[in-house]
Amino acid sequence: MHQFAKLVGLPQLQAPMNPYRRTLLFGLPAGLLLPVWAPALAQPVWVEGQAFERRITLAGTELLLNGTGVRAVAWFKGFAAGLYLREAGRSAAQVLAQTGPKRLQMRMLHEVPADEFMKAFQKGMTRNAAPAELPVLADRKELFARRVAALGKVRKGDRVDLDLEPGRGTVFSVNGKLQGEAIVGDDFYAALLRSFVGDRPYDSRLKAGLLGGAA
Repeated sequence: MHQFAKLVGLPQLQAPMNPYRRTLLFGLPAGLLLPVWAPALAQPVWVEGQAFERRITLAGTELLLNGTGVRAVAWFKGFAAGLYLREAGRSAAQVLAQTGPKRLQMRMLHEVPADEFMKAFQKGMTRNAAPAELPVLADRKELFARRVAALGKVRKGDRVDLDLEPGRGTVFSVNGKLQGEAIVGDDFYAALLRSFVGDRPYDSRLKAGLLGGAA
């Protein structure tokens, strides 16, 4: 208890804390004593007016918000994004090497034609894939492109989730609605993710933010 008291700046107590004292110090009834960091973990991270939860559950696994950022060109801000992982990843190599579920969530800040959204994905995947990978990814890239194009447009406020679910593959949803069946293969999801955190990302500041640095 003494070490905990030093850590959080509370007075050191020489005897066990009685329920009344606990209530005075923490403002909680006896039996409801919570870690001092619990309220902070419960608060979302706000980016450009969009709330990103610090913890989510995907495919039965708890994921933590690794970082957030904004895709911007000059003054135009297209979307805010958050990356969810099982454990912290501070480099592209760490992120891509992690096994298990992952989520890349985008919150649209402007309305964008789906064709433009699709072209950005295709360009990003091509720029960050090794030449030998491109033929292997080609059919799945085309399938993904058709699903994006079918949206017609993505609107301001839309939530776009790109999930990796082990055993299923890449799961694409908009506002919680699934857009077709999962696209098989962890390699396809890795190619999508490299568009955001790879050597030639969409936006270097967005990459830094998703990896937990300053965006």
